[in-house]
Amino acid sequence: MTGGVRSPHLRPVDPAGGVVPGIAQGMVITGGQLLVLSGHVPLDADGAVVGTDHAAQLEQVFVNMLATLAAAGGDFGSVARLTFYVRDYRPELLPVIRSVRDRWIDSARPPASALIGVAALFHSQVLIEVDGLAVIGR
Repeated sequence: MTGGVRSPHLRPVDPAGGVVPGIAQGMVITGGQLLVLSGHVPLDADGAVVGTDHAAQLEQVFVNMLATLAAAGGDFGSVARLTFYVRDYRPELLPVIRSVRDRWIDSARPPASALIGVAALFHSQVLIEVDGLAVIGR
């Protein structure tokens, strides 16, 4: 599980003094094709929710997202932005989320990201959902 090689169509932008550890502040997209990733959730092929904690569910989210990226001709190196929607978010969840994310995303060259705490998601057992943008080469 690696982040893949950063797409040549993506250039991170981090202004001086404005760096937040673990994310790019912005991504410039040049050429390529934009892939808009719907919210990916921790469902298996049979539609069952996988895992009962944030870490296990996020692993399944990334498995599902990689399948979508691969179907479009990309991988996690193609990702320009991720948005994490976390049910009942608490600050102590951030290290858990980053630990899982960093197994899939190149933490030395992370995409632009946002984390949004929400009261509920589409299913009562789902704790996390992730959507994003990726650039797939031509």
